[in-house]
Amino acid sequence: MFSGIDEVDWASMEHAYGPADDVPELLRGLASADPAEREAALDGMYGAVHHQGDVYACTLACIPFLFELVVDPGVQDRGGVVELLTSIGGFDLDEDDEAEIDEDEIEGAANYAMAAAAVTAGAGVFFELIADEDPGVRLAAPLALATLHRHPVRVLALLRERLPVEPDEEVRLALVEAAGRVALRHRPLAERVGKWLGLLASRADSPGLRLAALAQLARCSPDGLPGDVVPVVSGLLRQMRSVPEESGDRGDRGEHAPPGGIAAREDDEPEPGPDTTPDAEPVDPEPVAPAETGRGEHVATPTLVGQLRSLSAQENAGRGAPWAADLLRTLHVGLDDRVGDRTALLADQLRSPDRRQRIDAVRMSGGLIRAWRGPYEELVALVGDQLSDPEPRLAEAASHVLEELFGLAAPAADALAARLAADPGSWVKTWASGPPGLCSPVKALARLGDARAVPALAAALELPQVAHDVGFAVGHLGATARPLAGALRRRLAEVELDEGAYDRASPLLAGLTALRAGEAAPEVLRVLRGAPEYRGEWLRTAALRALSSFGPAAREAVPELRALVRRPGTASATEAAEALWAVSGDADAVLPVLIEGLRSDQVHDRRAAAVALGALGPRAAVVAPRLRGLLAHEELWLRVDAAIALWEVSGRTRETVAALLTAWEQNRHVRVRVAECLARMGPVPEGSAAAHVLRSELVSVRRHNAMDGGYGSHDIHEDEKLLALCRQALRGTGKGSTS
Repeated sequence: MFSGIDEVDWASMEHAYGPADDVPELLRGLASADPAEREAALDGMYGAVHHQGDVYACTLACIPFLFELVVDPGVQDRGGVVELLTSIGGFDLDEDDEAEIDEDEIEGAANYAMAAAAVTAGAGVFFELIADEDPGVRLAAPLALATLHRHPVRVLALLRERLPVEPDEEVRLALVEAAGRVALRHRPLAERVGKWLGLLASRADSPGLRLAALAQLARCSPDGLPGDVVPVVSGLLRQMRSVPEESGDRGDRGEHAPPGGIAAREDDEPEPGPDTTPDAEPVDPEPVAPAETGRGEHVATPTLVGQLRSLSAQENAGRGAPWAADLLRTLHVGLDDRVGDRTALLADQLRSPDRRQRIDAVRMSGGLIRAWRGPYEELVALVGDQLSDPEPRLAEAASHVLEELFGLAAPAADALAARLAADPGSWVKTWASGPPGLCSPVKALARLGDARAVPALAAALELPQVAHDVGFAVGHLGATARPLAGALRRRLAEVELDEGAYDRASPLLAGLTALRAGEAAPEVLRVLRGAPEYRGEWLRTAALRALSSFGPAAREAVPELRALVRRPGTASATEAAEALWAVSGDADAVLPVLIEGLRSDQVHDRRAAAVALGALGPRAAVVAPRLRGLLAHEELWLRVDAAIALWEVSGRTRETVAALLTAWEQNRHVRVRVAECLARMGPVPEGSAAAHVLRSELVSVRRHNAMDGGYGSHDIHEDEKLLALCRQALRGTGKGSTS
C-alpha cells in the first residue's frame, strides 16, 4: 500500500496550516490498527488537507492513496475515507460560478475541477463497495455514487437492485437518499425516481423506509406527495415509536420478503399501503439502545471528529431510530413553502409522548418560523408547553426558540412566567469567562413587554456584576420597567471609570436611555466627563444617546454638549450636536456642525450627520441640495439615509420615494428603514409604485431576511416589524388595504 508516497514532494506543497510534509503520516494513520490513531488522522485530513472544503495541491496528491485505502478490506473505518473522497470530489462549479471567479481564485477553482475529475474517474470502485462486508462502507458508498459517478442511470439501477437485499436499516435509508440525490443532480431522471419513491412510500414494510421515501419525494418531486402527507407521516412516527427499528443481519428474510425495500419496475402501479394511523396513541416506550450495526466501537479522542461523534452519541443515546430526526428535517426542507403542512406536522410532533421527538420538533419549529411567515399561535403554545417538562434539554430548547420570537411568543407568555416563578435561581446565567447574562425565559418575556419579567431584572441589577443584556430587556419593556430607573441610576453612580467602565456602564446607560430617565442626567454626565481612554469613544457615544433621549430634562448637560460640538467634522461632534438639539432645540448651534459632518471622509459619519439633520426637520431646509447630491452616492445605506433626511427637511416626497424604492429592490436589508419612512409619510397612494412593492412584500410567504445556512437573533422581530410598517403605510388606501 501507498506505493510511491515517499516520492511525492510533499514539502513543496502547503495545506491550511503550512507545509504539507505531514500528509504521508496522516495517510498512514488512516490505515492504522489503532482506532484513536485512525480518528486523529481523519481529523487532520479534514482540519488541514481539506480544511473547510478547500482543495490544495496536497489534497489532489492524496486522492490515489485514499482510493487505495477504500478498496483494501483490511483497513478499518473505510466508510470515513469514502465520505472524505466524496467531499473532495463533490464540489460543482456551474457556469455562474465560473463567470464570477477573479484572478485570485483561479488556482483554487482549478483545484476543485481537478479534484472532481480525479475522484469521478475512480468512482467505479464504489459499485463494488455497495455490497462491502463493512456496514460503514455500505452506508457511505450510495451517496458517493450519486454524487460522483458519471452514469446516473446505472447508479439508480444499482440502488434499486441493492435495496431488497440490504440487511441494515440505516444503509437502506442511505440508498433511498442517494436516489433522491441523483434526481436532484440529473433532473431528467426526477420523474422516474419520483415514481419509485412513491411506490416505496406506500408499499415498503418498514415505516422508517417509507418516511425516507416521503422525505426524498418532497425534495425531488414534491408533486408526487400524497395529499394527506401530514397524517401519513404522523402515523409512521407512531409506528416507529411503538415498534423500535431493528438493525443488523436479517438473513432469514429472503427476496420474497424484502427487508423494507421493493424492487418495483417503473411501470408498476402502487398498491394501497397498510393503515398507518392507529386509533389509540401508543404509550411512550422505554428507551431502547441502538442495535449493533457492525461498525465497531469508537474510542473517545480529543479530535474534532471525536468530539462530534461523542456529541452525536449523547444526542442519540436511547433512540430506537436516531436517524428519524434527519428524515423529518429533510422532509421539512422538501415541503419548503407549504407552511400549513409543516406547521400541522410539527404540532403533531410536539404532542408526541417521545421527548426526543419533541426536542427535534422544537428546534425545527424555530427554523420554520425563522424563515417563513404564517399563523403560528398553536405551534408557539405547544412549544411553550415544553417549558414545564422535567427533561432539561427540552425545556432549554423551547426557551431558546421563544427568545427569538419576540411578539410572536405571546401564546407562550403564561408558560414563560410560570417557568420564571418556578426557578428564580436561573434568572441570570454566569459563565467561566465574560459577563453574566439573562436566561432565555427572562429575555423572551421581556421582549413581549410583559411586566412579569421586571422582578428578574430587578434581581439582576442587585448582583455584583450586572448582566450585559439588562439594558436591552428594559428597552423592550418600556414604561413597564420604569420602577427599575432608580436601581439603574444607583448602579451607574457606582461604576468605576477605569478600563472596564464600558462593559459595566453600557447596560445601565442602555436601560436609562430606553426609560428616558432624565433624573439620571447627573450620573450620565459623570460618565461622559470621566470616560477613560480605553473604549472611551464607545462610552461617550452611549452617554450622549442617553442625554439625547432625556430631552429638556437634561438641561444641565448643555454646557458640556456645547463644548463637544466645537470640534466639527468628528463623530463625537455629530453625536453631541444631536444630543444638544434634543435637549435645547438650538438649531443655530448644531446646524453648522452637522453640515460639516456631511463632508466627512467616513461614510458612517456622513450617515450619522444625515440622520441628525433629518431630526431638525424644516429648520435644516438649507441642506436639501447637499442631501440631494448624496442620492447618487455609491454607498446604498448613505443614499437611503440622505433620501429620508431630504424628505424630512424639505417635505418633498417624489425624489425620496424613487430613491427608497430603488434601494428596496437592491438590498432587502434596507426594507425596514424604507418602510419606516413610507409609514411616516402617511397613507401610500393607491396604485402607486410604493403601494405595489408594499403589497408584494405582504403576500410573500418567505421572510425578507431569511438566509440559507445562517440567521440572526433578531431576524423574526425585524421581519414582523417590516410587515407591521407595510400595513401601516398602506392603511386607508382603499379596497386593497391589508390592515
